[in-house]
Amino acid sequence: MRLNKMTTPDVSHKVILYIESLCVSFDGFKALNNLSLYINDGELRCLIGANGAGKTTLMDVITGKTRCDSGQVYFGQSVDLLRHDEAAIARLGVGRKFQKPTVFEALSVAENLELSLKTGKGVWFTLLAKLDSEQRDRIDAVLTTIGLAALRNRPAGVLSHGQKQWLEIGMLLVSDPRLMLIDEPVAGMTAQETEKTAELLTSLAGERTVVVVEHDMEFVRSIARTVTVLHQGSVLAEGTMDQIQSNPDVVEVYLGEEP
Repeated sequence: MRLNKMTTPDVSHKVILYIESLCVSFDGFKALNNLSLYINDGELRCLIGANGAGKTTLMDVITGKTRCDSGQVYFGQSVDLLRHDEAAIARLGVGRKFQKPTVFEALSVAENLELSLKTGKGVWFTLLAKLDSEQRDRIDAVLTTIGLAALRNRPAGVLSHGQKQWLEIGMLLVSDPRLMLIDEPVAGMTAQETEKTAELLTSLAGERTVVVVEHDMEFVRSIARTVTVLHQGSVLAEGTMDQIQSNPDVVEVYLGEEP
């Protein structure tokens, strides 16, 4: 089946991501062990867990980077993500931002967004081609959203670490994803940058669904209504941050402190 960005997931049951009984093994090690997870349309969900808990592997399976041994992953009620490759999943509206920013430092902020807008073309073809009015409006809107409008013509290489993270979030936004997977967005940020990132991600939820993997518990508390804790490839607990921090199982295996 040919997929395009006009494909709309069926969220009539208010759930945009169904993950059921997911298993992934690497040389006998169970990276994901019968994991089931449901993400509501428009929510901001945080995933936490110690290194090796399965967070990255889960995101790899959702985006088609890694194949699972068994289980189901549906985007809305009708689209089986396991039947599609990475490019097709991206066209469906599933975007991912990795922990380390991967911007084109020699290009301007606006040019980085332009490259992301016109995927599938060479860099120089993309930069020489003219934007139509709708594309220009889209880039302007994203620059405003990520707070970099005043720096649109500055080389991306001169941006601070936090600004590069926001630019990469913007590079996802110009492709208009319905589901955004964001990996450790505030690692290495200043306190002020962290606060602005919290405001940015909170503002994105609603119109789109945002799933954040993060180790900074104060940051998680500032943005998440629901937190999912992964442990040894399975869901250990789920709830508000207060519920998670007082859960004795979580305290024992992850937080390492008394409730």
